[in-house]
Amino acid sequence: MRLPKKKSAYYNLMMRIACLLPEKFRPVFLHPAGPTTVFFWAPTMKWGLVIAGLADINRPPNTISLGQTASLMVTGAIWSRYSLVIVPKNYNLFSVNAFTCLTGTYNFIRGSLYQLKKYLE
Repeated sequence: MRLPKKKSAYYNLMMRIACLLPEKFRPVFLHPAGPTTVFFWAPTMKWGLVIAGLADINRPPNTISLGQTASLMVTGAIWSRYSLVIVPKNYNLFSVNAFTCLTGTYNFIRGSLYQLKKYLE
């Protein structure tokens, strides 16, 4: 693991926390995609999109935006693939994007079926 040249207050705090952890948890905590980095926190905050997608399952299909759900579906698929190609592999990023893709796909299908039914009537 590469250490920063200038040690910030955040870095010092993370090292103190790491020293308090049991030995077997330290590698996970100090992993390059672990909770001491933005590579952990950005995907963790993105779970809000998944929660919103799950909440949309209960929405009436006429209120579903096909453009929005299509973009969530496509970007979720693209970033899921990317998260398995980068080094180190970021499984948190993979899982949040896979679920974003799945919820987007489900809601897109619901909205599309509603629009198709409305168009055929």
